[in-house]
Parts: sequence; structure tokens; C-alpha cells
Amino acid sequence: MRLPVPAVLCCSAASLLLLLLRWRRQRGLWKKVKEAQQRQERSLVRMEMATRSFREQHPSVNMVSILSLPLPELSKRIQDGSLPPEHVFYAYVGKALQIATETNCITEYLQESEIQLRKAKPEKLGLLYGVPVSIKDSIDCQGHDSTLGFIKNLNRPAAEDSVVVQVLKRQGAIPFVKTNVPQSLVSYDCRNILFGQTLNPLLYTRSPGGSSGGEGALIGGGGSILGIGTDVGGSLRFPAAFCGICALKPTGNRLSKKGVIAGVVGQKAVAAAVGPMAKDVDSLALCMRALLCEDMFSLDSTVPPLPFNEEVYSGTQPLRIGYYETDFFTMPSPAMRRAVREVKQVLEDAGHTLVPFELMNVDSVVFNFCLRGMFSDGGVSFIRNFKGELDRSGVGLLFWLSKTPNWLKTVLSWTVKPFVPRLSAILRSMRANTVDEVWSLHHEIEEFCHQFITQWKKLNLDVMLCPMLGPALGIGYPEKLSVAVSYTMLYNALDFPTGVVPVTLVTDEDEEELKGYQGYFRDWWDRTLAKAFRGSVGLPVAVQCVALPWQEELCLRLMKEVETLVAKENAII
Repeated sequence: MRLPVPAVLCCSAASLLLLLLRWRRQRGLWKKVKEAQQRQERSLVRMEMATRSFREQHPSVNMVSILSLPLPELSKRIQDGSLPPEHVFYAYVGKALQIATETNCITEYLQESEIQLRKAKPEKLGLLYGVPVSIKDSIDCQGHDSTLGFIKNLNRPAAEDSVVVQVLKRQGAIPFVKTNVPQSLVSYDCRNILFGQTLNPLLYTRSPGGSSGGEGALIGGGGSILGIGTDVGGSLRFPAAFCGICALKPTGNRLSKKGVIAGVVGQKAVAAAVGPMAKDVDSLALCMRALLCEDMFSLDSTVPPLPFNEEVYSGTQPLRIGYYETDFFTMPSPAMRRAVREVKQVLEDAGHTLVPFELMNVDSVVFNFCLRGMFSDGGVSFIRNFKGELDRSGVGLLFWLSKTPNWLKTVLSWTVKPFVPRLSAILRSMRANTVDEVWSLHHEIEEFCHQFITQWKKLNLDVMLCPMLGPALGIGYPEKLSVAVSYTMLYNALDFPTGVVPVTLVTDEDEEELKGYQGYFRDWWDRTLAKAFRGSVGLPVAVQCVALPWQEELCLRLMKEVETLVAKENAII
């Protein structure tokens, strides 16, 4: 039956109106994106003007010598008055501008940092007095957006500083820039529609890691001496490992998360943490020493009042160290395996005892605990973040799975299980859970943690040495390789403090051995990971150092031991 002409005209008019409204809305969103990019550009211009003005007034200041100082030495010179804070500040503003131009790592210059610098009073010295600090986008700074790469979060400045930023300021530190992140934070690359792709300062075709990728790029390039990021699956450790620097993921509640925006709000199965990133371990220790103070404990009463334990960090007694070369889920690259073996050897040569540790059920941890834990609602809260956004390309698979109904996930899971078991497990893990199932999951995670600690104590271990994914993957690969987070995410599920230390560089021999890389599953992900590792000669590779909950100082002690012994070994070679 043919519709009457007026009805056809009405339908056509309605369709045209909807298209017009959609076009106008998208045009408005693109206008906001453009404004954000212009604001970013203005920030870089302000940094350039501030640096130029300082250099014109102080032409004799040796910026290069300032930038070469490690944080403890820099801090000491500022404290004793031999190095003016403004010299340090503008040296880092200038270097940060250079690295931002090269890698696109800075989203905003905190111009009030110049006012804070002028108002700093030497008689109120904190442990970080005069130290410029970079801050991840998702950590609130008063008067500035915490966007997470979402258009909806633009022009919504934080009403107050996060607790960690408040404490940094009370310790005399000067937060001076905010740095880029991947959209939603649920990625270990660093790209979003607002500010674009951040590049690795060591090789521009490589990812800097994520989600604290802007921090990794800025510190790795020398544009910041200390940064603060977050970690819910490796988000501190990936950028540190990929960019050749150090990072510490503390126990989830050792540092305050008040005023820190999460990518998936409300989930408790996988512990998130706030932590420092720097060039060396002593710098991380100094930051933790400064943050673990009365101000932290009074501003956030949920943080246990545990000051930094100096005696543990500076201890010299031999350690009993567990270690493993693989988790039997993600096959380590040849360089990863060699890194653990070489560090094991130098630790043993130094008098420490190394004990093999057998990991079990890592696939269950990745799929049943981590993936299912973060998406227990079937991904409803995750996709809600993307409502009205223009782009979701960095998390395409997770977004599609979150949109897929439960019954279809179940059918697809059974269908592909014989052919692609890992995809089957992902589909099964992304189903929506009942409250009873969520409570059971939390109980399973608790039981796993107790079993892990029992195994740890049965071996009488102090700390653990294990691989860290590396070298840096090519840009675009992390979003294809979400299954490769097994080495990091294990310790978010367990909520153990974990640090990353760079220990070696990829060699020609590693590259040659990589030709035989097949992976444990020999599926699409393993083949893609092999491609992502290729062409990496000269890039850094790191190891992870792990301790039991609340023992950050012991974790840092092992990190320092590794850093010192590796440096000594390299000096001999």
C-alpha cells in the first residue's frame, strides 16, 4: 500500500530534522575539541614566553647542568640555597616545552605555578621545596579540567586540588603541567580525540605506554624530574618500562585517591593506586618520604598513618628473592627473559638468595578476576562514559563487547572456544553479573590472595623479581593487545606494591631470537605481539620488583639494589 503524499513528506521532514540536529550537535562537539586544542597550544606559547623572558633576564644560568642533577641532589641544593628555585623551575619549563613539542605529552600549563614559585617561603621548607612536578590529567588540580580524553569533561574545572596535589604543595613542590592520557584510561597507549597521540621520546614510532603515558614521555625525555600518575592494570609501569624510567605502584590505599578520577568508577575487584614516576629509585623514595606525612593522613583519614620506613629502605642485609621468567600466559620477548636472568645473576653475585617461584592460574587472574572484576556490570558503566562522544577507537573491542547483550556473548563464547580460547574467555568474562556473583568473585580474589601469600611465606621470601612487558610496542598495538597486561595486572588484583626499573637494552641477538617467537596460544594475539616487538634494538627493557602489601619501602629497597648492581655491572662491561 502506498503512503499518502503528506505522510511521506512528514517522514522526510522528520528525518531531515533529525539529521540537522545530529549535524549541529556534532559540529558543537568538534568546536569544543578545537577549543581544547587551542587551549593546549596557548599553554605551550605561555611556556615559551615564560622561558624566553627568564633566559633574557638570566643569560648566565646553566640550564643543562640543572637538568642533569638527580632529584635528591637537586633538592639538596635548593634547600641549602646554592640553587635558586626559579632557576630550576624555568629550566624544566623550557625542557618540558621541547619534549611536548616533540612528543605531544602536555595538555595544559598550570600558569599559577609561577605565582606559587614567587610566593614560596624558604623558612617553610618541605622535602620537595622548589621541585617542579608534572601531574597526570586524571588527577584534580584546582581550576583545571580532568578530562580523561572525554569531550564531556571539558570546561569542568576541579573545585579543589586532589589530596596528593595538596600534600605536594605543602611539601614545597610546584605542580607545573598536566599530561596526556588515553581516552577513558582503560588502555596502555596514549591517544584521545582532544589532544591526539603522545609519542615515545626514545623512538617516535613507539607508544609511550599508558595510561600515564604523558608522564612517561615527559619524564623519559627529561622534561620533568618527578611525576604523579595512577595504575589500575599497569598504567604507571607500562610508561616507565616503555620510556626507560622508574615507577612505583604502591598498595592501593597507601596514597590518597581523593580527587583522582577513575576510568571505571566504583569497581573494587582490581585495586587502583596513585604513585610516583622518576628517572631513578632514590627520587621515588624521596617522593614517598614527602607524601607519607601528617598532611596526607589528616586530609584523607582513609589512608593508614604509615610514615616512610627509612630503616627498611636503607637496609643492607641480604634478601631472599623469589623470581620467575614467565607467567605462561604472555610469552616474554627474548629481551624480557634475558633481563630477568641477568638481574638474577647480579643479585646472586651480590650475596642475595634467589628462589624460583611458580605462578599458577594466571589466565584465571586475567579473565576471571581482572576483566570480569572491572566489567562486572557487563560494561554498562564503561560505555556510559562514551555517551555523546565522537570517538572510541582506542577501546573498540571493549566497547563492542560492552554493547553486546549477555545471551549473544554466551553464544559467541561457546562458538569460538575450540578455535580461539582466549576470545572465548574474554566474551565469558564480559557478561553482566548478579550481585551474588560479584560477591562470590570478591571472595575468590581474597582466597587467591591468601593462597599467593601462603606460597610466598612458605618460601620465606622478602621480595619478588619478575618480568615487565617490553620493549615499547609500536603505536596502535596496545589497543590490539589488551591480553598482554598479564604481567602487570596480576599485582593490581593482589594489591601488592610493585615497581619498575630499566635494566637493559634490546640487542641484535634478542632481535634475531624473536624470529622464533610463537607465544603460548599461537593465536592472533601472539602473532600480533611478535610483530609489535620487532625492530626494537636499542630500546629499554625493565623488570618488576614486588613486595607484600604495605611494604613499599622493601619494594623500593629491591629496586635500588637492582638499579645499583646493574649500573655497576654495565660500568665493568
